[in-house]
Amino acid sequence: MSNFLPLFEAIDSSIQRNDFVKITLSKPLSKRNELVNVYIRYIRIKEKPYLSFTYRNKTNDQVKNYAVEEAKNIIQELLMNAFRFATFFSLQEDLQCFVSKKKVVTFKTQHASFKNKPPEVHNQPKERKVTTSDYLKYLGVSDKEGKIIHKMADKYRQINKYLEIIDDLVSNSNLPKTVHIVDMGSGKGYLTFALYDFLKNKKGFDVEIIGIELRQKLVDYCNDIAKKCGFEKLNFECKSIEDYTEKRIDILIALHACDTATDDAIYKGIQSKAEIIVTAPCCHKQIRQQLKGIQQENPILKYGIFKERQYEMLTDTMRALLLEKQDYQTKIFEFVSNEHTRKNVMLVGKKSVKKTDKNLIDTKINKLKADFGFIEHYLERLIE
Repeated sequence: MSNFLPLFEAIDSSIQRNDFVKITLSKPLSKRNELVNVYIRYIRIKEKPYLSFTYRNKTNDQVKNYAVEEAKNIIQELLMNAFRFATFFSLQEDLQCFVSKKKVVTFKTQHASFKNKPPEVHNQPKERKVTTSDYLKYLGVSDKEGKIIHKMADKYRQINKYLEIIDDLVSNSNLPKTVHIVDMGSGKGYLTFALYDFLKNKKGFDVEIIGIELRQKLVDYCNDIAKKCGFEKLNFECKSIEDYTEKRIDILIALHACDTATDDAIYKGIQSKAEIIVTAPCCHKQIRQQLKGIQQENPILKYGIFKERQYEMLTDTMRALLLEKQDYQTKIFEFVSNEHTRKNVMLVGKKSVKKTDKNLIDTKINKLKADFGFIEHYLERLIE
C-alpha cells in the first residue's frame, strides 16, 4: 500500500477536514473491459464512515459500500489491475494519481475543482411507479427484460455520460426549489427523458422540463411516452426556438441544434439569466460563410479539412467568450468519444456571481476578428 500512501493520506486528511468530494478512477487498461469507470464518494451509514463505490459498466451501474480501510485496499487493487488514472477531489485541492505500464505510481496536485461537497447521507432507493428501464424500453434502447439492445449500446453510454455531466453541474449550482428546464431541439427525447428521470427520481429535485421540437410526430411520440411513464412534469411542444417565449429558464439545454439555432438557444438562456446553459453545437456555417472566397494568410487554413475544423473551433470559442461577457463561467470539452461521433464538443456556461472584465473579453474578440477576417458572430448580433 506504500505506493499509494500520498493518496490514502489525502483521503484520511480530507475526511478529518470534512471536505471530501469524490474520487474517480478512469483510463481502463483494456477497452474490452466491461468496467468503464469507478466513482467513489464519502457517506455515513448509521453514523459510521464508508466509501461508496459506483462501478460504471457498459450496460449497467453497481453500487457497493466499504469501510474506509477496506476501501483503500480495493482502490489499490483497481489501480494496479484495472485503471491507470485516479483523481481525488477535495475542497482543498485535487490530487491526480498516475500508474504507468511498469506500475510506477506518480502524483500531481492541482487547485480544487469544487467549492461544495455532496451530502454524506446514503440515499435509499425510492419507490417509483416506473423504473429507468421503462422509458428506455419505449424508446427502443432496451428490450422487454430491461437489457440494453446491442446496437443501442453507444446511445446508452451517451446517456450515462450526459447524466454524469449534469450531476456535476447541478451539485454545485444555486438552483431554486422548483427547477425549470427547457431542452431546445429535443428530437426523439433520449436525453430529455433520462434527465427528467435522473433529476426527479434519483436526485429528488422538483423539476419541470419542456422539450421544444419542430416535428409534430416526434412531439406526439414523446408526450405519449411521458404519459405512459407517469412523468407528469415532462412535456413536449411543437415550436421553433425563436418562438419559445417563456421567460423563466433555470437550465437551458440545446444539443445538436443546427448552426445558428445553437446561438438562438444560448440567447434565450442569457435573456432568462439561466443558471446553467448546456450546448453541443453542430453544423458551424455562419462564420465560414463570411470568410468564403477570402484568402487566408495562415498556412493551416490552406487545406479544406483544417479550415473546416478551425472555423468550428473559432465559432465555439466566440460563443464561450460571449457567454463569459455575460458573467458565465464556461467550459468546452469532449462529450462522447470520437469513435462514436465527430460532433462531440460540449460547451457549458454556468452563471457566476463574479463580474468579468468585459474590456479584456472585447480585446480577445477583436483579436480573433482581426486574425481571421470575419465581421461578427451571430450570437453577438443577438445580444447587441
